[in-house]
Amino acid sequence: MRSKGRSRSYAVAASGQWTDEEEGRRRRLPAGEVHAWEPGRNETVCGLSLSRSRLVRFAGVTWTDTFPESGGAADRVQRQCPRCASVAGRRGSDARPAWHRTNPRP
Repeated sequence: MRSKGRSRSYAVAASGQWTDEEEGRRRRLPAGEVHAWEPGRNETVCGLSLSRSRLVRFAGVTWTDTFPESGGAADRVQRQCPRCASVAGRRGSDARPAWHRTNPRP
């Protein structure tokens, strides 16, 4: 059983990859559509199988690095999975406020 107080950190699985050569060092980065993924599991947060969907795992890239405003690994990310974003966290222009009841029943 999972504890409620534990915050999770999600890595990234993507439909493509590219190599960034920075300061003589090569680094694999995600490209295309990205999904949140918990290392040690064989599926994304939204339920896609990594092998059947042919997604590439990026254990060293965090979910928050795929947001354009992060300046991280978001250079060639075209789309973030909306289902993964609803679980792992969402920031930016498509961010919605947290759900709350506006007219609760007595």
